[in-house]
Amino acid sequence: MGDREKRLEAAGYPLDRGPKEGPVIDLLAVLGKTVYASGQVPYDAGVLTSKGKVPSQVSVEDATKAAALCAANILRAVVTKLGTLDRIARVVRVTGYVNTDPDFADCHLVINGATNLLKEVFGPELGRHARTALGMGQLPLGTSVEVEAIFELAE
Repeated sequence: MGDREKRLEAAGYPLDRGPKEGPVIDLLAVLGKTVYASGQVPYDAGVLTSKGKVPSQVSVEDATKAAALCAANILRAVVTKLGTLDRIARVVRVTGYVNTDPDFADCHLVINGATNLLKEVFGPELGRHARTALGMGQLPLGTSVEVEAIFELAE
């Protein structure tokens, strides 16, 4: 286990609790030196941990934790498909979707959960990335948040 996996587990995200490959889509798609990670929702060992609208049904604090879990699931998917997080040169882009009440304007604060975990695992330079945080009227399964990411593959 590499240092990045150790940092992920130290942050409270054991590697063995990640997403499983489904019959319809891949966890990752690799094109040249670019890794596209499918959007992940806050599943923990197969249990959806955060459902509902932010902030009326799910607090901003809880949604931020859910966004971190989404990012952890992306990293777990990388380990599942590529064997190690050391295959990643850097985080390039993150897009976060928040299931919001119509007047909620702090999606960026929720998606900071994902951003902060990526920086914790990859370090402040390699974890720094371009980002979009969007409020949505609904997300799959009624989840409160979904996160997707793009990485640069190491040589």
